[in-house]
Amino acid sequence: MIPRIHQQGSNTLGLLHYLYGKGTHEEHIDPHLVASFDGMAPDPGRDPSVTKRDLQHLLDQTLSLLDADLRPDKHVWHCSVRAAPDDPILSDEQWGDIARRMVAATGIDPGDGAGCRWAAVRHADDHIHIIATLVREDGRRPDHHRSGKRAQAECRLIEKELGLHQVAPGDGTAAKRATSAERHKAERQGRQRPAREELRETVRRAVAGAGSEGEFFDRLAAAGLLIRKRVAPSGDLLGYKVALPDDRNGENEPVYYAGSTLAPDLSLPRIRERWTLPAEAAASADGSRPEQPALPDVTGPAFARRRATAATWQALLIIDHGDDGAAAAQIAAAGEVLDALAKTSAAHTRAELREAAFVFERASRSHIRAVRGHDRALRQAARDLVHSGPALGRGEDGATTAMLIDMAFFLAAAAANWHAKKHHSQQAAAAQQAAEHLRTAYQAAAAESMAVLHQRGQRLAPRARQRQADLLHEVLPDLAARVQAEPGWPALAATLDDARKAGHDPGALLTEAAGRRELDTATSISDVLVWRLRRSAYLPALPESPHDTPTRGSRRQGSPTHRALPTQGGPNDPSRRR
Repeated sequence: MIPRIHQQGSNTLGLLHYLYGKGTHEEHIDPHLVASFDGMAPDPGRDPSVTKRDLQHLLDQTLSLLDADLRPDKHVWHCSVRAAPDDPILSDEQWGDIARRMVAATGIDPGDGAGCRWAAVRHADDHIHIIATLVREDGRRPDHHRSGKRAQAECRLIEKELGLHQVAPGDGTAAKRATSAERHKAERQGRQRPAREELRETVRRAVAGAGSEGEFFDRLAAAGLLIRKRVAPSGDLLGYKVALPDDRNGENEPVYYAGSTLAPDLSLPRIRERWTLPAEAAASADGSRPEQPALPDVTGPAFARRRATAATWQALLIIDHGDDGAAAAQIAAAGEVLDALAKTSAAHTRAELREAAFVFERASRSHIRAVRGHDRALRQAARDLVHSGPALGRGEDGATTAMLIDMAFFLAAAAANWHAKKHHSQQAAAAQQAAEHLRTAYQAAAAESMAVLHQRGQRLAPRARQRQADLLHEVLPDLAARVQAEPGWPALAATLDDARKAGHDPGALLTEAAGRRELDTATSISDVLVWRLRRSAYLPALPESPHDTPTRGSRRQGSPTHRALPTQGGPNDPSRRR
């Protein structure tokens, strides 16, 4: 059940015309009163002898108790309460009780016999509107401070008592929702999302991996947004606003939104925090900025995805074992990686990755302030993904995309667990929802590569297949039978054989991979182990033939991939089950 305290107004009659009207899309059906301050207010919806002006005069009568110069300019209080889509249809009596509880909880009519005058109107099955005049019967103003939080708390109690869908409590860090007017405008214009949400997503993608203000604003312009900058007399840039070129108001002017109104972390000062270094590395002994270690240039989408996979693995370690500020920074930067991945993904994974990034946005903010700078590796990974360009979705590009999505799934699950431990209900739910979208995207991205590896495993000589089976039983005696019954077992056997041909010890690699958290509840143990092994052994994500796996002696020791990917493994690897 979602309560919403609307902006205070000054036109009681105008709001009543809306509540008792047909609605902008004639969606208002049978408007009528379900409760009022005295239980006897006239109902212009059901009584033809009563007008809306009659109800307005009754509600505003307390204004006459005050001298004209003492009457508040904004005296109309407006609250809507909406049930969840899967809740049962409540009766008028139930909605009336809910209205009385809401005005009591918010301080509008606390039950002392001298509260504000109010009325509750129902014009749809799933919600009511409460209108009140902010002058009490005794002439005083009501104590409705923090009425939004009070209404939320009361709705949580109502949900439990009536057995309704229980909404996760918020913490005030969520982005502002689109208003009903904005949603209706989007419907009229044929937009999939309101302009506010479309702009939020575009700005998030622009900031993902951006290294400077100039690059950020260049990306906004390249995305086709209109930009208005706020500049101080000194010439310093203070803020910015953006608009969609075709989103216009009644005067045919662009509708601009400030970054801070799109999301709390999209204000210019908060964006600037992403470009800072950790305090301990902000300056060297002589006070100058230290040089950052040079990373090899990104040579294509596949390499960018490999490096992003390594950065994501390191981020998982920090989320699991780092302090809160560093963990919050990793989760926030993970959102940039998801934005960049969605922006550069192939068509068959784009929709799910975009949804994953969209819902994970809620998980990227909490009251635990992110300590920026420690997230440099993930932000660099997002930058690499953007600058490497779109992946083809097949071959090595497709396989490394599956590898990265596999690790991104674990990161989203880690974020969900971290938030759950902190009792961040909305963020935990958002991260879990993102993980489900990533699971679906992984299945689409991995289909080709796992099929190729499966064929390679099927072509293994009987002696080689038996060698890998014996190794599996030796390392994972309790899970070996299950793994061999999985569709992915041939792909795992092929990967173990590739590792042997590359000069690695397959037994040691498998032992290490299996020790990185439990496996018995994984949906596909084979898939998890395939990507763990191919990452840790630096194997091609998708060899083109059974004979193209490079040996250790033939690998260039100075290759970018070898330098960029840190050694992975050990008992602290936070890879989780899928």
